[in-house]
Amino acid sequence: MKRNVVKKLLAVMMASAMAAGLAACGGSNASSDSAGGSDASSNSSAEAGSSADASSDSSAESSSGGGASGAEGLNIGATYYTLQTEFCMRMDDAAKVWAEENGVNYTSYDGNNDAAAQLEQVETMIADGVDAIILNPQDADACSACVDAAVEAGVPIVGVNTMVNNDQLTAYVGSEDVSAGEEIMQYMIDYMDSDAFNIVVIEGPMGQSAQLQRYEGITNVLADYPNIKILAQDTANWSRSEAMTLMETWITTYGDEIDAVVSENDEMALGAREAIEAAGMDLPCIGIDGITDAVSAVESGKMIASDFQNAEGQITGALETAVKCVNGEDYEKEVWIPFEMITPDNYQDYQNKY
Repeated sequence: MKRNVVKKLLAVMMASAMAAGLAACGGSNASSDSAGGSDASSNSSAEAGSSADASSDSSAESSSGGGASGAEGLNIGATYYTLQTEFCMRMDDAAKVWAEENGVNYTSYDGNNDAAAQLEQVETMIADGVDAIILNPQDADACSACVDAAVEAGVPIVGVNTMVNNDQLTAYVGSEDVSAGEEIMQYMIDYMDSDAFNIVVIEGPMGQSAQLQRYEGITNVLADYPNIKILAQDTANWSRSEAMTLMETWITTYGDEIDAVVSENDEMALGAREAIEAAGMDLPCIGIDGITDAVSAVESGKMIASDFQNAEGQITGALETAVKCVNGEDYEKEVWIPFEMITPDNYQDYQNKY
């Protein structure tokens, strides 16, 4: 049966399946370079992969296992809000490995932190005839248009890692960012062994779901500690260099009033630490993601901890969910991959994760 005939049949199946809690979906292969443009590079092949199994309480962990049934020959496209940070590159790399093992034609695009660029990429994938789209949105609201475009075209779209405010999203695979914010804030309080000190908070891109939810988690904990004061908060856009510059400004402004740094990701925590060391200071820093440099920083004592976010588990879960959609199989609407705190006691377990 030719692909276009299959797609028409699947479109009919999806309309009826949605009412019953099912759905049906569809794919290509590229990679975006730097600001302003995207290149395509292909990945395909066959056999085993990883699987994310959702439990009854809507939380799940990714586990390595047999390949995704019915994946071979599908075309799946992905747009990432950036491919310039280690975490997003980890997702893309894991997706390429999974696609090769499962015989999927996989295309990835770098959104360059631009919601409008991501919409153009979604439209390109639709025009190229992908079977399904993976969306890692830059902005929770602005990227809603990406979902609208896919739904209008009858292409399933699965969100991963960051959330989008659109209830027509086919499914979502990620980790609960509110809990990560709560975990790093509580860990810092326990480390400081005090209920009265001053912090600065370095945030991700404003309006992105991870920024909003991680900050929500931080303030949830601080609600019980009225004498812990946020001296300053600002975005460094997940960037190590921006965080270093921001921290330099705060050191100039607040100096010894700063007792600790709470960062919404590792890149920014590491940038802040560079500024702290350059100023001849020693302030505890904590972050999120568990990237390679952060694990080394926990080992050396430059960071007190990092909350590991499973890039491979999230992206393979999203891809496997997309395949289930394409094949009209049952799938979980939400799959949650737990965070894991990396500490001086267990950092060795995370040194060879990637």
